Amino acid sequence: MKNLLLVSKDTVVSFHYTLKNGDGEVLDSSQGGDPLSYLHGYEQIVLGLEKALVGKTVGATLNVVVAPEEGYGPRREDLVITVPREQWTLPDTVGIDEIVELQSDEGQSLPARIVDMQPDCIMLDANHPLAGVVLHFDVELIDVRPATDEELSHGHVHGPGGHEH
Repeated sequence: MKNLLLVSKDTVVSFHYTLKNGDGEVLDSSQGGDPLSYLHGYEQIVLGLEKALVGKTVGATLNVVVAPEEGYGPRREDLVITVPREQWTLPDTVGIDEIVELQSDEGQSLPARIVDMQPDCIMLDANHPLAGVVLHFDVELIDVRPATDEELSHGHVHGPGGHEH
């Protein structure tokens, strides 16, 4: 008998997806691999996609358009940072488009991409690479099941498509 459980909080959802930008360029896909599995209701996938999956069941196919505000956020110019060369502590072997880890004043780690290197300064962009991008998801729902008590207490999916302990 077909699984008729609906996607809702505390369910484990498995789906195949293809993610494209507004120009139709494929940015990511699970096709040809394992489906993505996540614990629904815990913001483990972008909010706009999680909202669109509510109430769906196995076999559903969706085309979901997610605005930046419910995806990876709008692009923020305050996250483009210029570091004076004399404060730069990384080796000269790093270059344009490489990801480096910045440290906030509170001690949090923040990944940033090197976007420009001048003799007197380094410019970094700490925006998510998909910030400001309208996301286009093609989704096929593969499985929906109740989360186990262990998955709920650990906050993630166990087993195929999820976390292994």
